[in-house]
Amino acid sequence: MVERSETTSSEDKINRGPLMLVLISGAFAAILNQTLLATALPHIMRDLDLNASTAQWLTSIFMLVNGIMIPITAFLIERFTTRALFLTAMGLFAVGTAVCAVAPNFPILMVGRIVQASGAGIIMPLMQTILMMVYPIEKRGSAMGMFGLVISFAPAIGPTLSGWMVEQFPWRSLFYVILPVVIIDFIIAYFILKNVTNQTYPKVDVLSIILSSLGFGGLLYGFSTAGNTGWGDQQVLISMAVGAVALTTFILRQFKLKQPILEFRVFKIKVFTLTTVLGMVVFIALIGGATVLPLFMQNMLGFTALESGLMLLPGALLMGFMNPITGRLFDKFGARWLAIIGLLIVTTTTFMFTNLDSQTTFTYLAVVNAARMFGVAMVMMPVTTAGLNQLPTHLIPHGTAMNNTMRQVSGAVGTALLVTVMTNGAIPDEGVNGLIHGVNVSFMVAGIAALVGLILSFFIKSSKAEQNIQASS
Repeated sequence: MVERSETTSSEDKINRGPLMLVLISGAFAAILNQTLLATALPHIMRDLDLNASTAQWLTSIFMLVNGIMIPITAFLIERFTTRALFLTAMGLFAVGTAVCAVAPNFPILMVGRIVQASGAGIIMPLMQTILMMVYPIEKRGSAMGMFGLVISFAPAIGPTLSGWMVEQFPWRSLFYVILPVVIIDFIIAYFILKNVTNQTYPKVDVLSIILSSLGFGGLLYGFSTAGNTGWGDQQVLISMAVGAVALTTFILRQFKLKQPILEFRVFKIKVFTLTTVLGMVVFIALIGGATVLPLFMQNMLGFTALESGLMLLPGALLMGFMNPITGRLFDKFGARWLAIIGLLIVTTTTFMFTNLDSQTTFTYLAVVNAARMFGVAMVMMPVTTAGLNQLPTHLIPHGTAMNNTMRQVSGAVGTALLVTVMTNGAIPDEGVNGLIHGVNVSFMVAGIAALVGLILSFFIKSSKAEQNIQASS
């Protein structure tokens, strides 16, 4: 492995406090940006004279470009220095945000979203890789817990903040709020960020990048569109078919390359595979709830968008505050019992959403959702860290890229699946309660997925390194 002289992986040379602040600020801005537009779309549609299907592309294109960029970050991390890649990603994100803020029409707004997403797609896996490099194994749980605070907190305050802002100010204000955070983060990173990854200079395999883009992009687009148009839609079928063929070809090609763009051999490590699957199951429960509950509240119970956002807020706050705590617990006890207890809570509370009706109260939804998020916090970051801890240093960039890619895919699959089940399970002839029946069925499916995760969590075993940490603590 070629190691550049300016690269440092020594934990003693790195001031971790400011570094964490820079990483968390960048992650917060990237994830908050992803969730802000959902509530603002009606205002953008009115201002730019767009129909719903056209406006939806503002969120779809961001997810698509994100899904295309994330799998190739492992290649980029091995090709470029940490500083160069982080500053480029934050720079792209800042430029895209500025373009969105001043966009006079839809095409320019779309260009801004594409540029934003190209930076945001690099930021998340890169940040996880940096954390795994600069923290020793006995402190990684706490570090990832702090990182998890942002991952859970930003998506939850996004719809509430956006709902309030678009009622008080023009929709462009959403981008003006994010822009200063990104610029300040870029400036601080320029002065304090050190190179912590090693360059192996893999060859650029253009065909692999094209196949990866078509594969992951096609599947993500297919799943996200299926939630709105149904699984039989021609666009959905074509994009899924193209995605499946391209992704299969991409995977087979990676096994033949000496320096693959994305190393699928990480799945030969059983604990990494198991924890990745568990992360996907939990993310389906998380995203599904965040999608289905607002639809239930607004379309069937008559609550406003702001009220549905406020219902999700206690759970987000609880999950955010719990992540650093579960991170410390992981460092002390490992992931196994955290995952078992967390998934038991997630499974139980998900099934508590299978008996909703027109009399269901705001308080019931907020309390049960908060309990669900408490369970999610016990599982999400600990299992991610446990999986990445199994990987040798040179495979960590591939592990973080794979982890984030699978999370994107499971989010798209979970949303499409639960929305489709909700639609197909509805009984329109029975009025509101007939529509609510579809919601109950969708949570039944989510509950079964969580139950599968609970069973799998019993197979998590602590690594020798983790056992040594626990023995010495």
